[in-house]
Amino acid sequence: MKIRAFFALTLPDSVVRWLADHADTLCAFDQQVEVDWVDSETYHLTLCFLGEISLEQVDQVEALAKARLKDFTSFQVKIQATDYYRVSKKLALVAAMPQTSDEIMSLHDVMMGVATDAGIPQDDDDFKPHITLGRLPGKKNGFKPPEEWPEVDLISLADSVILFQSKPGERGSIYTPLFEIPLQDLA
Repeated sequence: MKIRAFFALTLPDSVVRWLADHADTLCAFDQQVEVDWVDSETYHLTLCFLGEISLEQVDQVEALAKARLKDFTSFQVKIQATDYYRVSKKLALVAAMPQTSDEIMSLHDVMMGVATDAGIPQDDDDFKPHITLGRLPGKKNGFKPPEEWPEVDLISLADSVILFQSKPGERGSIYTPLFEIPLQDLA
């Protein structure tokens, strides 16, 4: 049996609430009502997509991730922008974007390495860690990103990495945590 999976960071309630209000203001840019706005209860910061993996690979991924993250220290993530982000020919996102930092990119690279070492092919040429606020068709959509997005200035703590399973649901994707690996405490 195959499942869709991805690595992510969870977000504190205060950040989720602020991003939900922010997404509401972004609806003004969706003049053709094409964006499928994500339910804020499912907001997370995506680090790395694994795609379709087997249940056996989940155990292997967990063992590799635990070994690679055992000395990784928690850190603060600055969420600083909103962007229109084309993920593929079929999918584009309106997403909150973290500031590119050595820590977030290092964590992304570690998780990519875990996937590769578990035999899960990775193609991350254009991937950016992000928080999906809304989805829309990749190529043929009429969404016009604003010249200047509303300001975003948030801080979140990256203190654990979670592997989520993603299943389609009636009101968007349903995410089920498969395992969580805490990062070393900042203190």
